[in-house]
Amino acid sequence: MTLQPLLAAPIAIILHAFAAMSLIPLTALIFTIKRGSLWHKRLGWAWVLIMATVALSSFWVQEIRLFGPFSPIHALSLFTLGSLTYAIWRIRSGDRRAHRRAMLLLVWGALAGAGAFTLLPGRIMHMVVFGSA
Repeated sequence: MTLQPLLAAPIAIILHAFAAMSLIPLTALIFTIKRGSLWHKRLGWAWVLIMATVALSSFWVQEIRLFGPFSPIHALSLFTLGSLTYAIWRIRSGDRRAHRRAMLLLVWGALAGAGAFTLLPGRIMHMVVFGSA
C-alpha cells in the first residue's frame, strides 16, 4: 500500500479522497454512540459537512467523461446532496425514522457502494491499496 498515486493526483482528487476516507472512522464512531445524544448531533453535523465536501468535490474529478466532463457517478453526487438535505429536514421535523433511513442509505450507498467502485483496476485508489495496475 502506498499513498504516492493519490498524492500525485490533482488537488480535487486528493481533497475528495481524504474527505471520503475520513468518513470511514467517523461513521463507525457515530454508529457506536447513543442516537440523539449531544455527541451524535455534533459528530453528525461533521459527517454531513464532510459528505457534502465529498459530493461537491466530485464535480472537479472528471477522469471518466461520458456526458461532457461528467459521468453517471456525478448523478450520485447530486442524489447525495439531496439526501443530506432531506435527512436534515426530516430530523428537524422530528421524523427520526425517515432521518435514520436517509442516513443509512447515504452510508451504504454513497459511501460504501461508491467507495467500492474506487477499488476497480485502473483507478487511483486501486493503485493505492493494491499497488500498480
